[in-house]
Amino acid sequence: MMKNRFKKLFIYLVFFYSFFNIQLNSKEVPSSFADLAEKLIPSVVNISTTQTIVTNVNPFPFEFPPGSPFEDMFKEFNTPQKRKTSALGSGFIIDAKGIVITNNHVIKDAEDILVRVDGDKEYKAKVIGADPLSDIAVLKIESKDKFKSVKFGDSDKARIGDWVIAIGNPFGLGGTVTSGIISARNRSIGLSRYEDYIQTDASINQGNSGGPLFDMNGNVIGINTAILGQSGSIGIGFSIPSNSAKIIIDQLIEFGETKRGWLGVRIQYVTEEIANVEGLSKPRGALVASVAKNSPSDKAGIKSGDIILEFNGTPIKEMKELPKIVAQTEVGKTVEVKVWRNKKEIKKTIKLGRLETSSDFQVTKKKKDLNISEIKSLKIAVRVLNKKDIENRKLPKETTGLVITDIRNDSPINYLKVNNIIIEAQKKKIRSINELEKIIKTVLRSSEKTLLISIYNNQNQRRYIGVKLD
Repeated sequence: MMKNRFKKLFIYLVFFYSFFNIQLNSKEVPSSFADLAEKLIPSVVNISTTQTIVTNVNPFPFEFPPGSPFEDMFKEFNTPQKRKTSALGSGFIIDAKGIVITNNHVIKDAEDILVRVDGDKEYKAKVIGADPLSDIAVLKIESKDKFKSVKFGDSDKARIGDWVIAIGNPFGLGGTVTSGIISARNRSIGLSRYEDYIQTDASINQGNSGGPLFDMNGNVIGINTAILGQSGSIGIGFSIPSNSAKIIIDQLIEFGETKRGWLGVRIQYVTEEIANVEGLSKPRGALVASVAKNSPSDKAGIKSGDIILEFNGTPIKEMKELPKIVAQTEVGKTVEVKVWRNKKEIKKTIKLGRLETSSDFQVTKKKKDLNISEIKSLKIAVRVLNKKDIENRKLPKETTGLVITDIRNDSPINYLKVNNIIIEAQKKKIRSINELEKIIKTVLRSSEKTLLISIYNNQNQRRYIGVKLD
């Protein structure tokens, strides 16, 4: 009887200890974000950009079919027509002198940049530096006024479940505050080379791009960059962590460009099967598929088939971690790398090169420029569908079209996905970028300005979509 009483007492004590421990360690739900929002809104800016697009207008009431011998003959009669396009985004001030942070895609190719501060004051701004790989840009407001700035917080301390607020310019409305929690960390969604996004359920929509994600101390822990959802926020938004962003921002401010560390290897995932063959206890590290000639790794003796387990004291749990860690390491620094070779661990010393000046990086840029073109009126980038695509996607052999490689947030078809294939426009088969651009020109001259396109989505399902062009 006495034993049962002690047992019950022990259970109650454990319950109350657990309950009070949870209460002491958990943070209270904020009763209001008003004081915090009031303090932060003056440091968040609305960004609008303008760009001139030149299109050739056919003066004749007819067009020759693609490939017609008369097509080139009458090209000289086409008259160039200029029109202005605009885009909206957000940003935030990090220095009283008017240094503004935003996304690269917000200001890309802009001729004029206007920054609206505190809802009513408008200033011109210039680009100090921009980095497409991380999608970060630094602007300077052209004014001698003093501005209210915000500080970066430590994004590594942000935990899943922490409260956050986002402030930005969704749909051009300006000064909009939304709240939520951190839903996940270390997200990769295939938008850029270096991805380590914070995921949040705070509502983020078109126009929020470049705006700040704040913690409850009013510090910036992320730059809002991407959303999932066709017509707006569905509670899945992504932000660049402040710790990663700050390294890029400091370089852009100091040099006007980035200086990333470079190893000179192509890597792939270590699968369960590869780990078994190589004698690793579990899949980990990054498998070296190839080594660039005369690269830092080549000079240090790294070989194809090596598995990089540790870089400069940091264990590599999986392949995707290595590029980010290397890129954030100072150019010219000598680091120790632990490598798994012939079922044993060896050490190599490597002096890092600079990615941006590497031959490997330059070749990649050239290949990208040659194969991919921008359709400015749709605000997308595309490339021509090839035989390998048809084979990999198991499409009908006679399929022709354009593969979407990039979609801007302000695109009229931003609800589509990268790798969707445009196969028809106005019920005509698309075989080249030139054909699509000609059809778009015709639509822009019409009174309705409505483009009908047919696509294959990423599940190879065919869909028709009506697009209103400006």
